[in-house]
Amino acid sequence: MKTNLPLIITLTFSLLLGTITNAQYSSRKIKSKHQQYTDSLKAIEYDRILPVWGAAVYKKGFDIPYPVGIMGNFLWMDQGLLIDNFQLGIKTDKKDIPLTPAEGLIGFGDNRNTSYSVNIRPDIWVFPFLNVYGLFGTGKSTTTVNPIIFPNSGSNKIHFKSEVEQKITTLGFGVMGAFGIGPVWLSLDGNWTWNKPELLDKPVRVGVFGIRVGHTFVFKNKPESNIALWVGGMRVKMESNTVGQIKMRDAFPQDVWDRKDEVVGSVNDWWDDLSPLEQKKPKNILIKEVSNSLDQKDGSAIIRYGMDKQVLQEWNGVVGAQYQLNKSWMLRTEWGVFGDRKSALVSLNYRFLGPRKKEFR
Repeated sequence: MKTNLPLIITLTFSLLLGTITNAQYSSRKIKSKHQQYTDSLKAIEYDRILPVWGAAVYKKGFDIPYPVGIMGNFLWMDQGLLIDNFQLGIKTDKKDIPLTPAEGLIGFGDNRNTSYSVNIRPDIWVFPFLNVYGLFGTGKSTTTVNPIIFPNSGSNKIHFKSEVEQKITTLGFGVMGAFGIGPVWLSLDGNWTWNKPELLDKPVRVGVFGIRVGHTFVFKNKPESNIALWVGGMRVKMESNTVGQIKMRDAFPQDVWDRKDEVVGSVNDWWDDLSPLEQKKPKNILIKEVSNSLDQKDGSAIIRYGMDKQVLQEWNGVVGAQYQLNKSWMLRTEWGVFGDRKSALVSLNYRFLGPRKKEFR
């Protein structure tokens, strides 16, 4: 059964997009073997507006990233979903039944979402330790629910498989703090995105928090080039309520239409076993009306749905790496390998100095 459960779950777009920035620079002091490079940093008369206190940081011999950047990201993700408080409604030429609780009629088994997204992430370092950024993206999400039990009573159980694919657009912002602790650096990141699946009435808000600890290995003869490695964790929390609608012809896969007589017959048997009082209950009337519309086989009815949903596990572990060619170009990757959520991120980042201070123009 392709009962559209487009669970926004391209969280993703935002999931990993802003969690890793150039934290390895934020408090990394150049080692003694790069003393010449350190001295050159101290001699810099920093002429840019951002970051605030940038000049003071350079005078202490610390290297910091160029303040303005734009990053392109590709993200793939697979994760489990929890669905609760499911509601159904239907609109036909003759009836208009609003969203009605369907507990006891429809059950959910293993639910998963697989998604990918491509997005742009512009950012600025406001302070040497504080980065703010935006998120703008698009992608595709496939949600699979298996099985669906409909209706969930007696010997009339009917198992379906639901798989819904849809495009999603994303808009959001984030904040990251980064600093050094001895030989390692630490970054704390939070972002909030509004993800609009094409089949949902409203965008779904997703919050992501990430923490990462890493170390940067600087090339001996090329201090501006380095490799950074890190481990960390990521927490995903999304707005639980989802409301949408879909045409019946798109809500059921072809095998359900092919078995239409069997499905309708099973529902009719279930209906006939109900008492007159039970046949007046809204949720039972709803199931019967869906069956009648299926029996007509024109697919013109509108199926409404509502649900509460969350990711199966909020936290997962990540590992990542970045190669910095120079202070303008960086290539990075990150993998979610611990926990239910599996993910892969590939990013290309370009950075530049930004506007000069007025007195240097």
